[in-house]
Amino acid sequence: MIFWIAVGVAVVVTAALTFGRFARSDSWHATVTPLASIIGSGFLICGPPLAKEFGGAALLAMAVLLAIAYAAGWVIRFNIVHVEPYLEQAPFNDRVAWLARTAQGVLAIAYAISVAYYLKLLAEFALKPLELAPDTQPLVAKFVVTVIIILMTLLTLGGSLRKVEHLAHGTVSLKIGIICGMLVALAIAWVSGTAHQPLPEPILNLGSIPMLLGLLITVQGFETSRYLGHAYPPDLRIRTMRNAQWIASAIYLAFIALLTPFLARAAQTEGVAGILDIMEFIAPALGGLVLVGALASQLSAAVADSIGSGGVVNEVSRRRVSIRLAFALAGVLAIGVTWATDPFEVVALSSRAFALFYALQCALAFMVGRRNGASFGQKLGFVLVGLVCIVAAAAGAPAEG
Repeated sequence: MIFWIAVGVAVVVTAALTFGRFARSDSWHATVTPLASIIGSGFLICGPPLAKEFGGAALLAMAVLLAIAYAAGWVIRFNIVHVEPYLEQAPFNDRVAWLARTAQGVLAIAYAISVAYYLKLLAEFALKPLELAPDTQPLVAKFVVTVIIILMTLLTLGGSLRKVEHLAHGTVSLKIGIICGMLVALAIAWVSGTAHQPLPEPILNLGSIPMLLGLLITVQGFETSRYLGHAYPPDLRIRTMRNAQWIASAIYLAFIALLTPFLARAAQTEGVAGILDIMEFIAPALGGLVLVGALASQLSAAVADSIGSGGVVNEVSRRRVSIRLAFALAGVLAIGVTWATDPFEVVALSSRAFALFYALQCALAFMVGRRNGASFGQKLGFVLVGLVCIVAAAAGAPAEG
């Protein structure tokens, strides 16, 4: 019964997001781009690591992580208003312009690393039902990721990647629908008393901070609004980015809160696909629903970040490096990261790369804000958020190991 209710909710929400009148509005389109990136993979992996590290304080830890992300989003929104116009008029050798190009270069690398992150999650979820030997699955997963990256690169070189991009973006409504179905399933299981284990004790210590910062990638994605200037005006991007962060925060907090009765079980799961074990405990067939959502979200995110990386490299190189060559270079880096890291390490590495990008955005905000008469409180905020991001970039640690 829980499974069919969850499927029903997923179908209704997916249909509403696909065919509803508001789904065709610019406001919704500008909201979906950052929203889909924020809640994609993080929703699938954040629960078990937080349960293991923070026990009954997992919800508080999630709130802190979301607060850091919202603060970084505040900086990005400031830059949409103040840094973008400044860069349009700045000469090539301006210090701010150089810092902005450096930030874009870091973002290109971060996107390439995140491709490995997304596709590693895709492989982990796809292979988990096969129950391969523990020493075999990581190797098979790396081969799967490598093959996918090679195929994506060949499609780009052949000029057909846009078709894959349109298909991948079409999964956004499905992904959000499945997430809503999962939330309803967790709520029903809680009300019906499916959970039998006592809640773990809250765990709060400074040693857990690096792991929490290492999960920054799970709430990342809002910065995409910064680079939608070709499609939407600044005020719309600012409003929809803020909306996307609020919606994603509500979903994350609801998920962790509804997961509370299952935190002890979540802490016992193994691997980044541990959420499958929890949902199958609630109703065996729910694992299939989660698996569909996982595969759809990881593919769409990987394609989007691959194109994003190629586009940023093309822009930073002032069109000297073509989109196709930039995409191929990003693919090579993603394959290297895939073979050099395990799933939890690539989560932390992606988080550190994006944290460095956010730190550079804070520096841009401070430099331009000082020239444009930003208040003392704003400049202090840029410094504080930047320091947090620097710590995240330097100390973000894997959730295991």
